[in-house]
Amino acid sequence: MGKKRAREADGAPPADNSVDKMNEDSSDEEDFDMVNVEFEWFNYDPEVDFHGVKTLLRQLFDVDATLFNMSALADLVLSQPTIGSTIKVDGKATDAYAMLTALNTFVHRETEPMKDVLKYLVEKAQTNPSLAAIPELVKAGKHIGLVFSERLINMPSELAPPLYSMLIDEVEAAVEDKEPYEFSHYLILSKTYQELASKIDVEGQKRKKAREEAEIYYFHAEDEVLQKHAVAYGAFNYTKEDEVVADSKRAFQEMGVKAQGHLILIEAGKFQGAIKAVNDYLSAPQ
Repeated sequence: MGKKRAREADGAPPADNSVDKMNEDSSDEEDFDMVNVEFEWFNYDPEVDFHGVKTLLRQLFDVDATLFNMSALADLVLSQPTIGSTIKVDGKATDAYAMLTALNTFVHRETEPMKDVLKYLVEKAQTNPSLAAIPELVKAGKHIGLVFSERLINMPSELAPPLYSMLIDEVEAAVEDKEPYEFSHYLILSKTYQELASKIDVEGQKRKKAREEAEIYYFHAEDEVLQKHAVAYGAFNYTKEDEVVADSKRAFQEMGVKAQGHLILIEAGKFQGAIKAVNDYLSAPQ
């Protein structure tokens, strides 16, 4: 693991830096092949992380990524190298497989990427009564920690606890150093999805009923725990949403997939408790 901040005496990871990934064998006996992967945690480095971070941000914003200057947003993330982490498997010079960071919405409010993102999030929050607290906080000029957390689809959820735990430590150290990370709240941007019957197969009222009864699934398992500690949470539809997209993602299953944006607002005083709950829920057994 890359050394996170000078205050860490030996650069040791806060958790095991390897995760056993199990790939189910195709045989009826349900044997498992164990693959041991060494994950490494690094600070952000503008010299090597631009493309990897930009790719993960595009994935996080899904179809609405085209609404933003993703290059500028990636640069903003990389401008604060000691807050947040990347996870890699083949050394520092490779692209990140996962990332997490927190940007101060007030400090960066005049930058192009933050202006665009805040305008977008306020508009989306206004479409869901459950998210009504978010526009009020943004307009009041609160110092909100906007959390971008994303990882490649096949990355294990057990990587989330150390990412969040390190973020808490880094924010605390930054506040001690008089850096602008004393947040009132954390606002986590994430994604959920629903499995929907294709419009090719279901018409009229049947399609409407299928949507209403569709269960919500989480791309990030930790979100189910985090929202239990939230002031507000809820989903919103993407601006670029198109029903055709759901059918195009229906590759090897009968159900289509409809992705939605998801916001989780947590008071700063309750954030550490929320992350502890995530650790308890997701940490790999020792």
